[in-house]
Amino acid sequence: MPAANLLNRVQAYLPEDRYQFVVSALNYAEKCHSGQVRLSGEPYIEHPIATAEYLAEMQMDATTLAASLLHDVIEDCGVDLSVLVQNFGPEVSALVDGVTKLKRLDLSSPDQPTVSKPNGLDGSHISLNSAHSASLRKMFVAMAQDVRVILIKLADRLHNMMTLSPLPPDRQTRIAQETFDIYAPLAHRLGCWEFKWRLEDQAFRYLMPREYRATSRLVARKRVERETYVEQAIRILQENLNASNINAHVLGRPKHLYSIHNKIRRYAHQGMRFNDIHDLIGLRVIVDSQSDCYVALGVIHGLWSPVPGQFDDYISSPKENLYQSLHTTIICLENHPVEVQIRTKQMHRLADEGIAAHWAYKSKDDGSQDDERFDQKMAWLRQLVDWMGLSGDEEYLDNVKTDILGDQLFVYTPAREVKQLPAGSTPIDFAYRVHTDLGHDCVAAIVNGRMVSLNTSLTNADIVEIRKARSPRGPRIEWLNPDLGFAITAHAKQKIRQWFRRQGQGTNIARGREILRTEIDRLDLKLSEQSVATLLGFESVDLAAEAIGTGQLNSNEMARVILRHPAVVNDNSQTHTISGPLSTYPTANDSGGVVIIGTGSGNTHLARCCDPNYGDDIVGYQTRSRGVSVHRSGCHHLRIYSEPERMVDVGWGRSSAMTPTRLQLVATDRVGLLRDITAIVSDEHINIHSITSEEHKEQPRATVSLTVYTTDIQQLSRLFARIEAIPGVISVIRSAGG
Repeated sequence: MPAANLLNRVQAYLPEDRYQFVVSALNYAEKCHSGQVRLSGEPYIEHPIATAEYLAEMQMDATTLAASLLHDVIEDCGVDLSVLVQNFGPEVSALVDGVTKLKRLDLSSPDQPTVSKPNGLDGSHISLNSAHSASLRKMFVAMAQDVRVILIKLADRLHNMMTLSPLPPDRQTRIAQETFDIYAPLAHRLGCWEFKWRLEDQAFRYLMPREYRATSRLVARKRVERETYVEQAIRILQENLNASNINAHVLGRPKHLYSIHNKIRRYAHQGMRFNDIHDLIGLRVIVDSQSDCYVALGVIHGLWSPVPGQFDDYISSPKENLYQSLHTTIICLENHPVEVQIRTKQMHRLADEGIAAHWAYKSKDDGSQDDERFDQKMAWLRQLVDWMGLSGDEEYLDNVKTDILGDQLFVYTPAREVKQLPAGSTPIDFAYRVHTDLGHDCVAAIVNGRMVSLNTSLTNADIVEIRKARSPRGPRIEWLNPDLGFAITAHAKQKIRQWFRRQGQGTNIARGREILRTEIDRLDLKLSEQSVATLLGFESVDLAAEAIGTGQLNSNEMARVILRHPAVVNDNSQTHTISGPLSTYPTANDSGGVVIIGTGSGNTHLARCCDPNYGDDIVGYQTRSRGVSVHRSGCHHLRIYSEPERMVDVGWGRSSAMTPTRLQLVATDRVGLLRDITAIVSDEHINIHSITSEEHKEQPRATVSLTVYTTDIQQLSRLFARIEAIPGVISVIRSAGG
């Protein structure tokens, strides 16, 4: 019987009545999945049994085990949730519902084909796999209410990854990527180390098969030598601990393949080969008490020399995922560096199983202090609920990836209070993490005693001081522009948007209209406000302006709309405009990325009178000797052409050709102005063809004219936004010549 191992393991630690509860769930699952097979040909019931086995290894409670056995009966067997409530109670049913995917357009699984439709602000084809994003969002919210939901999902995903080979390669890659991006980081955040490294290794196998095989061969080649070394080190250390009357168990600590691959890659940059890497070996010492950890540390340092600077005490200062251990690196046998981890049995279990271990043993202790500390460490789960209703499914998932699952850093207030933030966070993010009002009124930041800009990326251990405005002033709308890099975290962006929404509809519409008009004028686009509003998917300018004024839309998103949509017809023009989505145009030739519609070829050149940029509305004029001259729609030179029959439909091909664009900016004259401008242009990887500066004698202002080579309007818009953010810059426009 496939379930024999599961039942034997469960019976060993559950009371009889709870054991029978698990048995009843198993029998029901076998009945529901009867006759179903997986792509491998195995009976389907083997999957939920394997899922439950992973959880039984961690001695999870009967409710979790029952839910894991039943986790697919709603989705794959058509069982109604109310039936589960009736047979197994609301707790089991809630867990099963939490891991059940949403059924939307039959695209609730990454195993399903992706269908696209023109939807979204820029008219691009977005994936209807957004239904899958909605399923993940549903799971995260359920997880915040009962963390056992994600433990079941991690076990489910691990078995799916272990049995992924029968699937087609594209599905293998898609599922492996999601595992690497979401489930492995989530296991890490929850402290479930065993799940983390197994998921990473399986994802590594399918995402980088060549590197996976190469790493596997290298490790296998050195296995015997490595095992002999570890056995010798374990014997010597165990004898010395016994001689010191410390009850300890010493074992080797294997490094998983993905970790070894990363280490090999890091060492390769230092000119070292695999044979030169000696810290692939680790030892672990398990003792009875916390005090024994420190006694064992003394024995180890007396036996072998410690490496300076390579000691961490995670017992007195646990990690955010509750991890506790002593880490030290010593020069062991044959002068090889070896990392040793020292921990108690309870710490060891928590290190491997994380939150699962806490769940399993919390009911056995009265340790309310531990529970309080646990609740504090898991406070980030509340964010998963706080974000509900504030963004779409895909944005919600992006927030989770950035704020929850991404790398974290720790910075300090001037009072040395620690604040945890996602990597890449700025002083703005820090201010909002401290207090909402501090974020709203932030005007300056001092990091490690030095004044920095508000979009400076923070690093670990930074000490950050925020300066407030003398009177409440509120945030700036530019903080929501992703091109400027002010607000990175979902938390900060959420608070900023809330502030703008509270300002009143009229205020937001007026602000949005000003931004919209400025964006159109500075790019010198021949588009009306209504045309842009329509392309954005709004019925009126006011609705579009309100979205812009509250920060829901920014200049970068508007540029994408202009880039991807057909040109807008000018009623007063005799020129022809482009029709059809840009993606259908033929591949461009080398002449500036322009193609002649209908032929896809021909001699074209960009007119110097208006310098068309990739994404502009363009028209062509068949010259007598130089082929087709390409102009921006509305170019004043087109008025002199009195032969409409020589006008040619042209379009932008799929090209990254660089085109010249002339910009003019007005700024308060100061030392370092040109340096700041050129630094921004360089940071955007844009070439400067020429730059001139003219001072105004009557006032302390300067006009800077520069010609840059850009690839498209989106890049140009991003450049505009970043230049406008330079202190002292008053305005930036696309000059009349370009």
